[in-house]
Amino acid sequence: MNETTTYYHGTKADLQAGDLIVAGYNSNYGSQRQAKYVYFTATLDAATWGAELAQGDGAGKIYIVEPTGAFEDDPNLTDKKFPGNPTRSYRTKDGLRVIGELKDWTGHSAEQLQQMRDNLQKLKDQGIEAIEE
Repeated sequence: MNETTTYYHGTKADLQAGDLIVAGYNSNYGSQRQAKYVYFTATLDAATWGAELAQGDGAGKIYIVEPTGAFEDDPNLTDKKFPGNPTRSYRTKDGLRVIGELKDWTGHSAEQLQQMRDNLQKLKDQGIEAIEE
């Protein structure tokens, strides 16, 4: 873990500094099965997508987090389609500790959001799920 890297987690959950984000809740994507990992990123754009696309009716939120243990590149975003890890997205089974909330962020346009939702629906219709192995 790089001590100078800021990590983010986008969600609609109401959390406080010191809270622990752990696996075991329903995923925001696909069939929304129970997630084996917690996902996070080192880019504000990826966190913004997470906040905007999360399930629920509340406003999206972006939290500054720190991993509490080992983590790895998110294989859902690091396949042959996206070599390397351009979104700097990660996953962990060990959980994330909330450091604080980022209040000053700008969301994507309504058109961008709809396009992303349409793409996610196509993946769901094709039965493509997040890699949870």
